[in-house]
Amino acid sequence: MRYLLMLILWLGATCWHTSAAQRGSDLYIPAAKQGKVEIPFEYENNFIVIEVIFNRIFPLRFILDTGAEHTILTNREITDMLAIDYQRRFTILGADMQTELYAYLVRGIQMEIQDMDFLNRSILVLEEDYFRFDQFAGINVHGIIGADMIRRFVVEINYRRKTVTFHDPRRFNERRVTDFTVLPTDFHRGKPYISTYTRLANNQEINTKLLMDTGASISLLLYTDTDTLLSLPEKVIPGSLGMGLGGSLDGYMGRVDQFRLDEDIVFRELITNFQELHPNADSTYLNDRNGIIGNRLLNRFTVIIDYIRGRVYLRQVEDLQEDFAFDKSGLVMRAFGASLNNFEVFYVIPGSPADEAGLRKGDELVRINWLPAFFFNMEGITSKLSKREGKKIRLVVKRNGEKMRFTFLLRDLL
Repeated sequence: MRYLLMLILWLGATCWHTSAAQRGSDLYIPAAKQGKVEIPFEYENNFIVIEVIFNRIFPLRFILDTGAEHTILTNREITDMLAIDYQRRFTILGADMQTELYAYLVRGIQMEIQDMDFLNRSILVLEEDYFRFDQFAGINVHGIIGADMIRRFVVEINYRRKTVTFHDPRRFNERRVTDFTVLPTDFHRGKPYISTYTRLANNQEINTKLLMDTGASISLLLYTDTDTLLSLPEKVIPGSLGMGLGGSLDGYMGRVDQFRLDEDIVFRELITNFQELHPNADSTYLNDRNGIIGNRLLNRFTVIIDYIRGRVYLRQVEDLQEDFAFDKSGLVMRAFGASLNNFEVFYVIPGSPADEAGLRKGDELVRINWLPAFFFNMEGITSKLSKREGKKIRLVVKRNGEKMRFTFLLRDLL
């Protein structure tokens, strides 16, 4: 999956006040639930999407994001309609850690997730929808649930059953995780950082500190300028990694020779995104990390994050060596329209099959392999372009009002 969504927040120590109510009295599991609440989610384009009732009125969809410190509403129109008072305007940093964006603090928000009420919340509301999940991930969401709402619990993510279970840490039975692997974890500002080991083609194993980020739809991202040994592999694809908070993310896609979470949890030839941070980037909140682990890797496990005791547990449910499906066309698409089932080319990787066939940025997709484009969602389009090497793809696109036909064979770009 090419789309990477990251949040880097800058909030001064005097700029964020947590009320007494938020320190625990409003975060609890109803007694009738016997210490846990299981919540279903939709797994869309490698994002965990949860239904939320916002302020007792609006049914909204939020992404569960362990890589975000704060809960964020991306659609300011909602709080405008409710005439909610904006307490203060904050500067936040974009995904490049230098572009300044803006958000507002709002207080007294109520968020209901199935049988759980999160009362009297303080959240951030973006001045504009900088994420644009709808366009670049092809999913309709209204915000992200961050650590401020989940760090009072033991959080269990079951990707196979598509459930998130919130456990009361006082009643969580640690005997049920005896068959899980415990990972060395450091929690900083409510976010889990995992100690891992990465080996590139130079056969040197590097100790890498990675943020466990369920708000990222990738498998692995490495910042190449955080360690002299984190050099680019010999074979990479340059270009856009997708959209982050406030703009396009440029970098490379390649493979690492080996990625190890534990002696028994080893990935080989793992598809990896590589990004070089801008030299003027404010890295204060990187917390010395070397990159990110996202959902495309995490979904091969049942994941338990014990925020109270500072532990992360993994239990393997999928074959670690099974190939990660990835695009073999060279097309990065953007969704638009009321139902997000219209698509246009956002970027074409130079030298890719799509580039060689003559496709260009701005081409609007009309048909793919004889079927109208509006039959698909973004995940379906991505799946079509990630099939086996040699698969023939026939596209009809509209360019400057004229329909044009293109044919190419998918090819492993890595």
